[in-house]
Amino acid sequence: MKTLILNILFALCSTTVVTSCTSEDTLVGNTSPYEQYGTPFTKVPKPKDAIIYQVNLRAFSEEGTINGVKDRLSHIKSLGANVIYLMPIYPVGVLNSAGGLGSPYSVRNYKEVSEEYGSLQDLRDFVEEAHNMDMAVVLDWVANHTSWDNAWITDHPEWYQKNDEGDIIAPSGTGWNDVAQLDFDNTELKNTMVDAMTYWVYNANIDGFRCDFADGVPQRFWSQAISAIKSVKNQDMLMFAEGTRKDHFDAGFDYTFGFRYFETLEKVFSEGNSATTIQDVNAEEYKNNYNDDNRVVRYTTNHDVSVTDGTPLELFGGKQGSLATFVIAAYMKSVPMIYNGQAIGYDQRIQFFTKNPIDWSVADNDMFTEYQQIIEFRKNSNAIRRGTYNGYSSSAVCVFTMKTENETVLVLSNLTNADAKYIVPTPLSSDFWEDAFTNQAVTLNNELILSPYQYIVLKK
Repeated sequence: MKTLILNILFALCSTTVVTSCTSEDTLVGNTSPYEQYGTPFTKVPKPKDAIIYQVNLRAFSEEGTINGVKDRLSHIKSLGANVIYLMPIYPVGVLNSAGGLGSPYSVRNYKEVSEEYGSLQDLRDFVEEAHNMDMAVVLDWVANHTSWDNAWITDHPEWYQKNDEGDIIAPSGTGWNDVAQLDFDNTELKNTMVDAMTYWVYNANIDGFRCDFADGVPQRFWSQAISAIKSVKNQDMLMFAEGTRKDHFDAGFDYTFGFRYFETLEKVFSEGNSATTIQDVNAEEYKNNYNDDNRVVRYTTNHDVSVTDGTPLELFGGKQGSLATFVIAAYMKSVPMIYNGQAIGYDQRIQFFTKNPIDWSVADNDMFTEYQQIIEFRKNSNAIRRGTYNGYSSSAVCVFTMKTENETVLVLSNLTNADAKYIVPTPLSSDFWEDAFTNQAVTLNNELILSPYQYIVLKK
């Protein structure tokens, strides 16, 4: 009977017609058991206009709480971000082998805010304040697996994959032994998972999800979930797949994840690979795996990278090298994601299995100003956000244009710790360029010498 009721409920949800609504009339249809908290956020950026800021709750503040992030929202706003992505806020499984406080990606209850981070009201207040500052809020969602002490383990063991002996298994081939693999062939599980996702849209007025390990979950589930989520209220919702499958876009995701792009950036520095490999992987991602009308989220650090690989300062040649790399990741046909602490030049690896507060007092203010400048130009350049890409890189210098009918932006970034000579191709030679940051006229001669880790952004 429960299965029948849930199937009827979500069939209705998936066919709900989205109608216009005012701030006083925020509900869309009457098929949900939840009432909408708050009012729709009218300033969710269009997918290509997003600048995503990732928050590790255990590290962002001394308290390690949602309120600790709320107290520094002005910092995130001043950087230029318009989307805040919170790492998982849910209670963490206590039966884990991950050490410390346990992995935030080992979810014990999908419909609670962990006491570690605060309360549902704290989350509501956070979302409201972010909205007041014109920033959308996206929650991390872990669909593929649960903790071993999630109530579903005992109440619904049929929702999990099992081995030949009938024992629930961890995700195969991952080494994630602190979590149990869900079975998306089970209809009741899928409906319950969608219900849990829509719960947060209704009850905290959030603006979308970043979906962890999206490649591990079938497209048919994502299609069902995204359809339900986007029908809840009359506003844009942002959906970000941490995955690389082309069918994520078919399911309704706005973004996929640039794993290979990041790995290629790393190897330019760690193995001395040519800068041309960056334009090669950009072409590979879009040609072989992605819909050209969509965008890949790109980054120079995130919560995983910070722990396993290092900080941007470690990976990309210090302060100037990391900035030269960020310009590429932010401007090359992408949507940029910035991890907390990155923009202030924080030089410590940030943990997320333990509380590891960032020391904001050591901020490199000059570096922060440079990040602001890079992001501000991106926000105001239609060519960067929506233009057509063309690559002109050499072995040392990553070079490309982003172009619309009315604007062309040229990016040159020396990714070596030595002076680099660049022969300017004829299509780029011009007396009409302007420096993107100073608006001063620039003439491109046939040959340029870029100093170590120097980047130049021109427009016309």
